[in-house]
Amino acid sequence: MAIPATKAELLSYCKRQLGAPVVEINVDDDQADDILDDALQFFQEYHYDGTIRTYLKHQITQSEIDNQKTNSNVTSSTSGGSDNGGTTWLEGNNYIELPESVISVVRVLDISSSTNNMFDLRYQLRLNDLYDLNSTSILHYEMVQQHLGMLDDMLVGSAFMRHSKHGNRLYIDMDWTANIAASEYIVIEAIRKMDPTTYTDIYNDVWLKKYTTAKLKLQWGQNLIKFDGITLPGGITLNGRQLVDDAKEEITQLEEELRLGYELPVMDMIG
Repeated sequence: MAIPATKAELLSYCKRQLGAPVVEINVDDDQADDILDDALQFFQEYHYDGTIRTYLKHQITQSEIDNQKTNSNVTSSTSGGSDNGGTTWLEGNNYIELPESVISVVRVLDISSSTNNMFDLRYQLRLNDLYDLNSTSILHYEMVQQHLGMLDDMLVGSAFMRHSKHGNRLYIDMDWTANIAASEYIVIEAIRKMDPTTYTDIYNDVWLKKYTTAKLKLQWGQNLIKFDGITLPGGITLNGRQLVDDAKEEITQLEEELRLGYELPVMDMIG
């Protein structure tokens, strides 16, 4: 299969690139599976085609609101100062379980701002100033919207959130009893890994095919390196170390190519 669309087809393609079936590739099937899993993980972590920016919504239940009222204890012992005992701190236990495919949460969308109310400022602006496309300047409308957004950020703000991809938990620090009710939705903007079983074109990515082949070549050389220098019948000498050195050089070049050419730029932190 020239265009791999499954895990098995990609591994078969990589082995053919290394010489199979003319040359026997001394790599176990379990080793090959681990290699492809590692290659996919690296692809999803750094390649911009390995993730997708998406929006996820979750409907809040009453039991989740009740659970937010509990706090977890964090006790810290002090060794000096006026406090001779332990100081007890309370940490908000308000988290929502996230899918494992989510690697980053960009923001929690504000669900409190709505234009359904006729007394809302945005509603009145559209009603009075945008009754037709020639009534006012779109530039003026955009500047007013940015100004209202800045005022909303300064005076109202948004809920504080904490997230770690290894914890699969989204902590939202807000007043759960006042700011949200049962059956309402929380919407987040998130970065999610693309599942190759659903988006099978990932297996045909040019960089991923080269990288998996190089990783497979490295494992092949590591399996043969303990027989390095042994002469086989016919005068053939095994040289697993050369395979390892070549594979390491290829992997280094491919990873550098990924980080420089296919990785999204890091957002600047200004504070």
